[in-house]
Amino acid sequence: MDRSRVIYLIGQTYERDPYGVNQPVETRKKVFCNVMSVTASEWFDGGRNGLNPEYRMIVFQPDYSGEKIVEYNGTRYTVYRTYEARNDALELYVERREGNG
Repeated sequence: MDRSRVIYLIGQTYERDPYGVNQPVETRKKVFCNVMSVTASEWFDGGRNGLNPEYRMIVFQPDYSGEKIVEYNGTRYTVYRTYEARNDALELYVERREGNG
């Protein structure tokens, strides 16, 4: 499988600032993957459920730690579903969503 595309998995934690307000702190992890379009059925089913599916990104399963934000070509996407495939592959289904950068 061709895993020549680069994405960034972005994890978020929260730390209190001097005023006691929780502020998000992001960590970025560079990962190689295969990027494909979603299938027509995924796109239609997602649309019926209020989602806007755009890509299916296949990563090496140990590289993924539950991050909910993916950056690809300078655009941020939200992971709305994962699927554990064969041979230590994990499929991330992502959509563009307001508010994640």
